[in-house]
Amino acid sequence: MTVLLFSLRGVPEDEASEVRALLIQEAIDFYETSAGNWGMSMPALWLRDPSQLAHAQQLLKAYQQQRFVNAREQYLLAKASGQTPSAWQRFLETPLLYAAYLFALVMVAYVSVKFLFELGLTTK
Repeated sequence: MTVLLFSLRGVPEDEASEVRALLIQEAIDFYETSAGNWGMSMPALWLRDPSQLAHAQQLLKAYQQQRFVNAREQYLLAKASGQTPSAWQRFLETPLLYAAYLFALVMVAYVSVKFLFELGLTTK
């Protein structure tokens, strides 16, 4: 019976290919399912032999820890060299998007308060 090892939903392609390469390198028998035509199925890596699950999980945990350490180091280096954008710089890159978010936020607040007053839930 097959067993789920790693869900690929929301996983970047470089990480997925590195996990596949790691499993192949360690001679772990697996297969992959896709999200399907409409993205409704579960994209994942499955093990054919459940007895390999503990070893595969151990490898995956070590890989993900190393990936985290590498990503954190890259972020800290970029931050130290001033390459990470500030909130203001991000706003200046896409001001219309932020304006749309702000408009949506104001509309939700307005509609919520308007209905509250229309229902007579205010104190008199």
